Amino acid sequence: MGAHPIDELMKTAMESIRDMVDVNTIVGDAVQTADDTVIIPVSRVAFGFAAGGGDYQGQSDSRSGSDNSSFPFAGGSGAGVTIHPVAFLVVGKNNTIKLLPVEHNTTIDRIMDFIPSMIDKISPLIANKKEEEEINKNSKEEKKQQEPF
Repeated sequence: MGAHPIDELMKTAMESIRDMVDVNTIVGDAVQTADDTVIIPVSRVAFGFAAGGGDYQGQSDSRSGSDNSSFPFAGGSGAGVTIHPVAFLVVGKNNTIKLLPVEHNTTIDRIMDFIPSMIDKISPLIANKKEEEEINKNSKEEKKQQEPF
């Protein structure tokens, strides 16, 4: 008995999907800018595949009562691909790496992005405060030493 026609449909669809699957589909080709920053796109990829068919007996065959096993075949197959950009991986000077998401969906993402800049702004204030405390402490000690007993 020969191969069923659905086998050929599935084989063709799977070969087409195999041709589409590539690492560059998910992690795109790197792009280098003029200031030596490298940008790499990252995507989410979803593949779908379906195949089906059936053998159908014609009306003339059912009346004649013949046992012909080669009924007409009807079938089909299909595949689909969805590509959704997720983020960009940015490799800057001094090998600094940042992941820049395409969508900021949650408040947590915004807070996480805001924290480094907030720390950069607060750090000098804390250092200035410590310096002022040291100066005040030293000036109090000097005053105590100058006071007569």
